[in-house]
Amino acid sequence: MIHSTAIVSDKAIIADDVEIGPYSIIGDGVEIGSGTRIDSHVVINGPTIIGKDNHIYQFASIGDDPQDKKYANEPTRLVIGDRNTIREFCTFSRGTSQDRGETTIGSDNWVMSYVHIAHDCVVGDKTIMANNTTLAGHVHLGDWVICGGFSGVHQFCKIGAHAFLGMYSAVNRDIPAYTTVSGQPATARGINSEGLKRRDFSPEQIRNIKNAYRITFRQGKKKEEAIEEIAALVDAQPELEPFLESLRSSERGLAR
Repeated sequence: MIHSTAIVSDKAIIADDVEIGPYSIIGDGVEIGSGTRIDSHVVINGPTIIGKDNHIYQFASIGDDPQDKKYANEPTRLVIGDRNTIREFCTFSRGTSQDRGETTIGSDNWVMSYVHIAHDCVVGDKTIMANNTTLAGHVHLGDWVICGGFSGVHQFCKIGAHAFLGMYSAVNRDIPAYTTVSGQPATARGINSEGLKRRDFSPEQIRNIKNAYRITFRQGKKKEEAIEEIAALVDAQPELEPFLESLRSSERGLAR
């Protein structure tokens, strides 16, 4: 399953059924789980752990040193879950000792060509990142987030679950769960209603989320006031919990 022109370190741990294509290089400290397919001309450096049933297309660079001038060869790593599709020319960096020491990417993500995921990012499950999406260091991306093509996210920003970034969005503030943003800088435009319908949120749940959005973005309230009002609704409307948590955890301010 390993092409004769591929170079695989004897310090790598590769499951028996992993496919590794022509001219790919697998370095020291790399672990690759069962069912994963590595196409031609891929470079994977370690420490990097890659789970099961992933497909990494040609010319990707995975697990190399972080692009951080403070990095001084500390032992950091990249961890990738299962069933991810990683297309051509993607670049994923390991973490830094200034943060968690680890870049983490979950499972079932669809990552299109030329996507960059920088050091210490945390990416959830079932996200879609269209071509040329760029996540700067320390970004947190929740489950089911969709990033339109050429969207960029500033360092330390947090994007909540089910959020939607329009094409060319320039994100420099935090985005609450369920929220749609677009523009440069990215501005809140409403909630991701269509995405929620596709994920079987009920009409009532969507109405409740729209109400929480209005409380936060359309009624001139301070963030603390919105948090207090939405917190009073969560017991009866548990779908608001991710939105509320996004407000509480925001440190960079909201993309209004």
